[in-house]
Order: sequence, then C-alpha cells, then structure tokens
Amino acid sequence: MKDLIKKQKGFTIIEVLIVLAIAGLIILIVFLAVPALQRNSRNTQRSNDASQVGGALNECLANRNGQMASCDTTGELQALGLDTAKLGQLTVVNVTAGAPTDPGATVTNTINVGFGSRCNADGAGVGGGSPRQAAGLYRVEIQGSNNGAVRCIEF
Repeated sequence: MKDLIKKQKGFTIIEVLIVLAIAGLIILIVFLAVPALQRNSRNTQRSNDASQVGGALNECLANRNGQMASCDTTGELQALGLDTAKLGQLTVVNVTAGAPTDPGATVTNTINVGFGSRCNADGAGVGGGSPRQAAGLYRVEIQGSNNGAVRCIEF
C-alpha cells in the first residue's frame, strides 16, 4: 500500500509565481534606479570638470602675475595644460572678460567663465564682483526636465 501512495517532490505553481513576482519587483527597482545613478554620475563629472577649469584659470593667473587680460581666452588656459579632450562632460570652455552667460537652454557640454563676477546666493546665476573674481556657469541634469539647472562655481 505504501508503494501506491508516493509523495511527489517539487514546487507548486503558487510558489513559483511568488518567486517570479519578487524577481520582477527587484528588476523594476533596478530599472528605476539606474537612470538616476547615471544622471548623478554625469553631474558629478560636470562639477569635477568645472573644478579643473578653475584650477587652470588660477594657474594662468598665477603664471601671468594676476593679469586677467592675459587669461581671458580659452587658448591661454589650454596653453597652460587644460586639455578639454580629457574632460568628461564640460568639453567646451568659453572664457570672457565680462560676466559669464547662461550656457544655453538645455544641458550641454559648455561652461562659460567670466571675470569680474561672482555667484549669487542661490548658486544659479552671477552678480557683480570685484575685477579679481571669476565665476563659471554650466548646466546639470535634473529629473523630469531637458533644460536642467544652472550651476555657478567661483574660481
């Protein structure tokens, strides 16, 4: 009689469906998190690039005895070692003698640097500064917007 009643081993359909539902939720969470992580990574690279531009600008001023007129072109910064090909996100550097302008309506690879300006308190624009101050404007990505947000960095 014992031979007739065999216990079958394996998973029930309910158990398999529960495991598949949990796996599906994990995959959904990963697909939702990856774009935000990539956006944050690009924004961090933009900030690092802006710092490198600032370092090159400060080096130019130190080598030129603080003469801003001799550092107000991108060519001067490149002559002192700023290699825009090695920058990750901000590969176009525009340097002007006046206040920098907004780099555009959308997130681009451009940073605009200007002398005689400083960042506003909100960090998204420039105001008047002393002639020895410089600031740069670039855009970072924000969720749900193609325009991004303007960021200002002082050098």
